[in-house]
Amino acid sequence: MLLRKKLSQAGLGKLIGTSGDIIVRYERSNIKTSIDVEFKIDDALEVSIDYLIELSTIELDKEVSKRLQLISALNIEYKSFLYNLIDMAVHDFETKKTYS
Repeated sequence: MLLRKKLSQAGLGKLIGTSGDIIVRYERSNIKTSIDVEFKIDDALEVSIDYLIELSTIELDKEVSKRLQLISALNIEYKSFLYNLIDMAVHDFETKKTYS
């Protein structure tokens, strides 16, 4: 994940107010992170905390997360409409991929 963000362990450490050595220890599970540190890391890496702590395999970046929050506030009719649009777009993508 750090490579995708073009971020070193030292760079991540600096972003969250610690050192690269501490990040290495977190990655190797030598020490446990506090929930506050988890939130700082997920914010720095722009992923959900579920993804960060491996409860989910879906990497939700901030844009996706923001859109999901907006959708969750809509009434059921608008949600259904959006779900249908998403289903059609995914089906179209899969069809094009199959015949390409």
